[in-house]
Amino acid sequence: MLAPISQSDAPYTEGTVWGITMVKTKYGMGDQYLKGLARTFKGSLDEAKKQNLIISYKILLGDAATPNDFNILLMVESKNMAALDNAREKFDPIAKKIEGSVEEQEKTATKRLDIREIMGDKLMREITLK
Repeated sequence: MLAPISQSDAPYTEGTVWGITMVKTKYGMGDQYLKGLARTFKGSLDEAKKQNLIISYKILLGDAATPNDFNILLMVESKNMAALDNAREKFDPIAKKIEGSVEEQEKTATKRLDIREIMGDKLMREITLK
């Protein structure tokens, strides 16, 4: 006889998934970086939201706690892990539409190296405590 399937005894329920990027802008370059994000990051994610590829996105801005800390947090919310499957297939056409050819995208990325450093990326699941 099979044992009955029990519900999880975890103290939380699983929610959406967040892709998080921690960015450290070089001194005095925060506004310049954010102006670029207004065109590329915002433009691409607004389109992804229209196509129901993401739920939402957020940008958090604050002072770095230490000289080695980030000051900008980029957050993109997806329905679940499965929504991230075949991401390039879904998002590359949007990037091309918003940012231009692969060469233009590379040029933009290269310019950003002068004004910011990516401190890390994380994929985290939102939870609700029971």
